[in-house]
Amino acid sequence: MTKSILLFFLSFTIFSCSVPNMVVVELESKNSSETNGFIVFVEKDSKVTMKAQIKGLNPGEHAIHIHEKSDCSSADGSSAGGHWNPTLEAHGKWGDSTGFHRGDIGNFTVDNEGNGAVTFTTDLWCLNCDDISKNILGKSIIIHEGFDDFKSQPSGAAGSRIACGGIIEENSLID
Repeated sequence: MTKSILLFFLSFTIFSCSVPNMVVVELESKNSSETNGFIVFVEKDSKVTMKAQIKGLNPGEHAIHIHEKSDCSSADGSSAGGHWNPTLEAHGKWGDSTGFHRGDIGNFTVDNEGNGAVTFTTDLWCLNCDDISKNILGKSIIIHEGFDDFKSQPSGAAGSRIACGGIIEENSLID
C-alpha cells in the first residue's frame, strides 16, 4: 500500500515540473492499540514539511516524536530507541530557548472519532543530507498514548508508544 501512496504523490508532483524529496511512512500499531495512519515528509526549499493522518486513537491530546532508530520491530515500540536528539539538548517544547530535542514535535488533538492530523514544517530537518544533526532518514516516528508535558526528562512522560513507523529510504523518493 505504501508504494501506491508514493505513486500518488509522485504523479501529483510531476505536474509541478519538480519532484521534491519525499518519504511516506505507514504507522504500525504497538502495545495492542488500534492506531494506524500515514505520515508524509516532503523536503522543498531547504525545509521539511510533515503531514500526518492518524486514526484509531482515544480522543484528547497525544504526543508525536521522532525517535533515534527506524526499528519498529518490538511489540512495544522500544526498539526505536529514545527521542532523536543529535544536538544533546534537554527535552522540551519545540523552539524553547532552554532546549529541545530535534525529535520533540509536540502534541496534537484527536477528535471524538479517534482521528488526528498534524502538519509541521522546519528547516532543522532534511531528508538524506550530509548533516547528521538534521537528517531524519533512518529514524522513526512514534505516536504516544498520552500527551507530552514538555518538562519530564528525557521523554516528556507521554506514556506508551502506540504506533511506530520507520522514516526509511525504501519508502522514499530522494533526488
